Amino acid sequence: MKNEIDYSRGPEKTWVYGGLRVRDGQELTMTATSRNSAFYQHFLQLVEDANPVADIYVITDNLSSHNSVSTLTWLEDHPRIRHVFIPVGACWLNLQEGWWRIFRKTALAGHSFGDRDHITHATEVATTQLNARAQPWIWGRPAPPTRRSRRRYVYFL
Repeated sequence: MKNEIDYSRGPEKTWVYGGLRVRDGQELTMTATSRNSAFYQHFLQLVEDANPVADIYVITDNLSSHNSVSTLTWLEDHPRIRHVFIPVGACWLNLQEGWWRIFRKTALAGHSFGDRDHITHATEVATTQLNARAQPWIWGRPAPPTRRSRRRYVYFL
């Protein structure tokens, strides 16, 4: 659910948290100064607020902030949010990873950022642009297009 962005300078490292709603392709992002339990819980609250009905399944890796005592305690008060941990070394199972690739190209590729605020702005703009053309995400490759066979006429002389 989060991805390091190494485009900041010096001690001002910036992290981008992201959550992909696969049924419609909409993404929710947030930047933070750290990837700790407090910021993770803040992000989960944003996810819950953006999805006011039904259960929320969060597919995530095994980062310590995802299963810390603080986060587990927070989750007890938010029973609609359920964690599903992907196996170590199998990030390709998480559809969010495909979105990160597109996000990096849109928001970060070829850019130089002077400070944390510039990264936050680039994140917000890219997320808005990508959400404007979002489509449902499906795991796996799309089926190849079907070709219509053309009738071939054979002439006999």
